[in-house]
Amino acid sequence: MVELPDELRNRPPRRPGQAPSATLTLDAYLRLKAELEELTTVGRARIAERIKAAREHGDIRENAEYDAAKNEQGLMEARIRRLRDLLRDPEIVEAPVEAEAAGPGMLVTVKPLDDEDEDEETYLLAEHAEERSPGARTVTTSSPLGSALLGRRAGDEVAVEAPGGSFRYRVVSLRPHTGS
Repeated sequence: MVELPDELRNRPPRRPGQAPSATLTLDAYLRLKAELEELTTVGRARIAERIKAAREHGDIRENAEYDAAKNEQGLMEARIRRLRDLLRDPEIVEAPVEAEAAGPGMLVTVKPLDDEDEDEETYLLAEHAEERSPGARTVTTSSPLGSALLGRRAGDEVAVEAPGGSFRYRVVSLRPHTGS
């Protein structure tokens, strides 16, 4: 079992029927926690300085720099709220050490079959879109591609019906995600 940080290890147990705020690996939890800390300290100070400087340019009603800074502030505050929601009471899961079939926490390399010129693509199959792996795009288990990949093995072919059309892939390889 993975060693949890104190704030997770010492939290009260969930009430019956209470769902976790997110399902994350420890790597994702720590990355998101660091991002939240950065946004609430350095990010807020940086935006406050931009707003202050823009105000000094005069009338804020027709000040594009002020509008841009306020818009950035709104987006940053929305991200802060989202991160706080995710980190409130997450379920921390371990990435698999090995597996023969695709599942959450696996890096799945596929080859598109509809276009011969297409290179192989590697995806991190994850429970949550906030998971990351260098060199791989994240695809959630609830997305069309992610759900089509679940349970597949190397050599399997999958067909995906997505908003952009129908796509076919061959699973080239599977390997566990070992963190960033």
